[in-house]
Amino acid sequence: MEITPVDLRKVEEQTKNVYEAVIVSAKRARVINDETKVEFNAILSTIPAGPSDENGEDISNPAQLKISLEFEKRQKPHLRAIKELLDGDIEYSYKK
Repeated sequence: MEITPVDLRKVEEQTKNVYEAVIVSAKRARVINDETKVEFNAILSTIPAGPSDENGEDISNPAQLKISLEFEKRQKPHLRAIKELLDGDIEYSYKK
């Protein structure tokens, strides 16, 4: 897995402080992760169940495996959230 450093000066340009950026990006990453789970489960539900052995355990289903690998290749939610924050795509406000 590749490690990409984030320039903290760029983060501070988008938010008032680094801790604020961490909270905002973490909450956005949770939303992205939830959306991905819903999408994955929706796609997975369209695939017919594969065969199972006598113990009831599923035997490898190639269609399911292909979809799983496609989702694994996607950019991780926390990296997408940080990128969105740095690009200025995330809007946030304080509760009053």
